[in-house]
Amino acid sequence: MVAPPDNDVLWARGLHHSYGASTALAGVSLGVREGEILAVTGPRGSGKTTLLRCLSAQLAPSEGEVWFNSSPVHTLAARHRERLRLDRFGWIDTQPHLVTELTAGENAALPLLLRGEGGRAARNTAAEWLDRLDVGDCARRRPAQLDQSQRQRVAIARALATTPQVLFADEPTAPLHRADATQVLRTLTTAARSHQITVVLATHDPEAASLADRTVALLDGRRARGGAVSSPDAESRAACSLSV
Repeated sequence: MVAPPDNDVLWARGLHHSYGASTALAGVSLGVREGEILAVTGPRGSGKTTLLRCLSAQLAPSEGEVWFNSSPVHTLAARHRERLRLDRFGWIDTQPHLVTELTAGENAALPLLLRGEGGRAARNTAAEWLDRLDVGDCARRRPAQLDQSQRQRVAIARALATTPQVLFADEPTAPLHRADATQVLRTLTTAARSHQITVVLATHDPEAASLADRTVALLDGRRARGGAVSSPDAESRAACSLSV
């Protein structure tokens, strides 16, 4: 087993995963540096979501390794992966998935409460992030009373409120209109840089990718370089010799 580079907060080698007969990942390797904003690009069905789910410990790859802070994630038991996601990772989905019985403020504070933070402190932190995302006036309203853009902003505030070490964002602005999407993305990236949050952003939008420090392209479950699809062996050699 080859240890990951010291300056990579996330490191993956030779990831494979399939859904039945459909291959989602076919030997993807990459490294993500601490504090970096990395955009994972590619058309729909290229494996972006599956890669993010493997990196974030939501999904165990059928083959390959995932390391976080030089510790293996792929060998962790399910309960330890769950704890890792709660304590160190944040996730923004394409859809907001808010708890319908809770207000926007309670939804944004929920991860902090699950971590054991006091109620008042959790609510105050959540309120700050709701304000930054221009939905502070929605704090007392439930998801059914919000439009799609407002619900997504609440979900983003919920993910940022914990100041995760790594934030995974899977097409986070897909439900938003262009103007809203641009504003939200800039808020997200500015917050990440100011709080030294590492971001792995899946997107097929060139404008969203342009805000990242670096871009990795996927095509048919493989890394694509210079318009060509690289082989798993080549990716593994690159990951071992250099943080890519």
